[in-house]
Amino acid sequence: MTDISKYVENVKKYASNADELAIAGVVRHCGIALRNKDSSLVSGSDPAEINRVVQGFCKKKLARTESDETILDTVTKVLIKMKPENHKSRVTVYYLIAEQYEQLGLFHPKTKQ
Repeated sequence: MTDISKYVENVKKYASNADELAIAGVVRHCGIALRNKDSSLVSGSDPAEINRVVQGFCKKKLARTESDETILDTVTKVLIKMKPENHKSRVTVYYLIAEQYEQLGLFHPKTKQ
């Protein structure tokens, strides 16, 4: 299992009461992308990267149905919040977006019945 402590530390810079189970779930969701430095980061200045966040994470994983413009506004707010950070962790960006939409529960472990 991946050591999530570095991700927890980064998320807590922006969300002091961060949900560690949700962070672990975001790490699981990102999976192999976290192994490569480039894909583990989100470039806030790359329109193609931002579009991937909107389409792949917000629309696909979070199943958001708002307009692309509305979703982009949320993503932009998160990126502005993280502006002091030169290297924006994909885990932190995804966590903060899910938090904005109150969907952190999607990343909690599924309970067996």
